[in-house]
Amino acid sequence: MGVIGIQLVVTMVMTSVMQKIIPHYSLARWLLCNGSLRWYQHPTEEELRILAGKQQKGRSKKDRKYNGHIESKPLTIPKDIDLHLETKSVTEMDTLALHYFPEYQWLVDFTVAATVVYLVTEVYYNFMKPTQEMNISLVWCLLVLSFAIKVLFSLTTHYFKVKDGGERSVCVTFGFFFFVKAMAVLIVTENYLEFGLETGFTNFSDSAMQFLEKQGLESQGPVSKLTFKFFLAIFCSLIGAFLTFPGLRLAQMHLDALNLATEKITQTLLHINFLAPLFMVLLWVKPITKDYIMNPPLGKESVPLMTEATFDTLRLWLIILLCALRLAMMRSHLQAYLNLAQKCVHQMKKEAGRISTVELQKMVARVFYYLCVIALQYVAPLVMLLHTTLLLKTLGNHSWGIYPESISTLPVDTSLPSNSVYHELPSADGNMKLFLQKNVLKENYFLVFSLHLRILKYCVYNYSAVFVAGL
Repeated sequence: MGVIGIQLVVTMVMTSVMQKIIPHYSLARWLLCNGSLRWYQHPTEEELRILAGKQQKGRSKKDRKYNGHIESKPLTIPKDIDLHLETKSVTEMDTLALHYFPEYQWLVDFTVAATVVYLVTEVYYNFMKPTQEMNISLVWCLLVLSFAIKVLFSLTTHYFKVKDGGERSVCVTFGFFFFVKAMAVLIVTENYLEFGLETGFTNFSDSAMQFLEKQGLESQGPVSKLTFKFFLAIFCSLIGAFLTFPGLRLAQMHLDALNLATEKITQTLLHINFLAPLFMVLLWVKPITKDYIMNPPLGKESVPLMTEATFDTLRLWLIILLCALRLAMMRSHLQAYLNLAQKCVHQMKKEAGRISTVELQKMVARVFYYLCVIALQYVAPLVMLLHTTLLLKTLGNHSWGIYPESISTLPVDTSLPSNSVYHELPSADGNMKLFLQKNVLKENYFLVFSLHLRILKYCVYNYSAVFVAGL
């Protein structure tokens, strides 16, 4: 009866909302159709004829007649034509022709629903503090991650279908690059990178051995540490290959958005947004962040600037704020991408020769029709990072509140009256023993999820590394 409760009700309500309300009020559509994005319309063939001075009636002299059939050559115009593209705001009718719009809308709207379920569940756990219930919000977060990876995989498969382009080689090259990089990172000890892989693997192996012993089977563990790290490196290389072109696309949009921005505050936010993944990676490098905060060189006596729990909470909040910043900068990046149509026309005017009207129209229209593909490449890594952070908070038993050192680790004042709430606390030695027992129970409670937590946590590193490569 633990699962059939408030969490199941929230899940059913959110499912009904997704079915009835989201088709009419969609955040995904609002991000594209709020009137702030403008796209360039391709010129018609008649307009190009007028600009080229070739408006004429009848059949062209270049038409040839074979076996009674007239074969007309495509109309060509000079590349240095005086062409000015007209702009139009993106509307809901325009999105019907966009590639991958259903996938984009589903990913964004489902992420919003999963985030709402997670927030409601967090409030429920904060006030009710259930102990025997399964946290259903974890299932929602895992579904979001699976949908995001599925979309990235679908986009990557298109690069492998192109025979003449070099996209396939780029994906394979970056995949091997991240495989080697992941293997090198796994060699680094926990003294430098705070991934917790050793602890997670040990807990998982011990739990598996205990389960097998209860079943009457003898085993030294489900898998060796070397095999575990090998498969983990393969998984990270796949994630890195999926995020190769999103990272490269973000780097290009960043440069275009900087040229488009005129205010200093916007340029500063764009720089912070681009360097945010590097900041996230440094949060898990112990000599740079955690060791310095826990043991700052401020004199003879080293006083920690904050507790370890407070540092973990600040780390989570910083990632959430950087995700919010990336969502806020989405409009600037997408508009910078849409401006590529005008940029291609300006580049064409500098070239000599002629171009067919069909090719010119395709060059301009292609930019808008792939808007949702670019939006997915921008949103999918953001969604993965956000819900990986939510999983890290829940499975790692962290807190959203910034609080000082727990009072349970302090010595007890024996002068307090007997009816005080502190009268029930043990002595300092007994308090430390109780503290260790709680930690052991806490480890056993999250034993099953520990390995998955570390793998997802390591995906944050690989996601960030792709954008650092864009530098």
